[in-house]
Amino acid sequence: MGWLFDNEKNTGTIPVMGMNERNLRMIYANNPREHYALADDKVLCKNILEKNKVPCAKTYCVIENIGDIVSGWESVQQYTKLAIKPANGSGGGGIKILRKNELGKWMGSGKLISDDDIYFHLATIIFGVFSLGSTDRVLIEECIEPHSFFSEIYPQGVPDFRVIMLHKQPVMAMLRVPTDKSDGKANLHQGGLGIGIDIKKGLLMQAFDGKNYHDLHPDNGNAINGKKIEYWNEIIEISRQTASLFPLNYLGIDIVLDHKKGPMIMEINVRPGLAIQLANKKGLKQVLEEKQLNY
Repeated sequence: MGWLFDNEKNTGTIPVMGMNERNLRMIYANNPREHYALADDKVLCKNILEKNKVPCAKTYCVIENIGDIVSGWESVQQYTKLAIKPANGSGGGGIKILRKNELGKWMGSGKLISDDDIYFHLATIIFGVFSLGSTDRVLIEECIEPHSFFSEIYPQGVPDFRVIMLHKQPVMAMLRVPTDKSDGKANLHQGGLGIGIDIKKGLLMQAFDGKNYHDLHPDNGNAINGKKIEYWNEIIEISRQTASLFPLNYLGIDIVLDHKKGPMIMEINVRPGLAIQLANKKGLKQVLEEKQLNY
């Protein structure tokens, strides 16, 4: 067990679950290893979601071999925006969001990107550069257009909700939001914010930047603490629905809000990180005891 110092209240320390306890009592005890791939592989995960009509980004193309890169890329040229992802990537590595400009040329991160650059990137994904395996697959899918709820906090990037599920029940949640430092990415280890959530009320709490807590977004001063979350009941429902489809009892479910379609599953994780405790100023073990959930 670790300890989190409560700077705001200055009342001492809050017990948090450490990595060893999480691994032994949460992950290994609840998630059979033979089923890890159902979550780790985004293609396998999306097959289950799509089969059961769970809202998620539409799959445009899956590229498995180097020899299929050119034909695969040519097959998605009718779209004006899309996301490229490693099937087995983690932490946002290898993800590219591309959009066509007014001349029909592909842009990435505000810069023109050539077909040769795209081919190279697709090849690095297949070679396994962004995954733990020796090789990987490329997933090209629909690009989510963030809901206005997110732009009211921070206008760039794609924020997402992380909901921790144990035995198909939501136990803790946070919103991950980009900052200027994170270059549009919401991942906490890249400089994004972790915002605690009052699950019962569907309200945002303070934001944690890795060192300090904030009531307002540190880059623009937009309100965070106390902000009511759009579609919160639907987010909880889609989390329950998703958890029920997998033979895994401890999951981190990542959800985005599309401006037209509402809540959509982005991915699931059998090894959700522990920073969610810092965002919520509460230890996971304490939450589970309060909910009288065995783990």
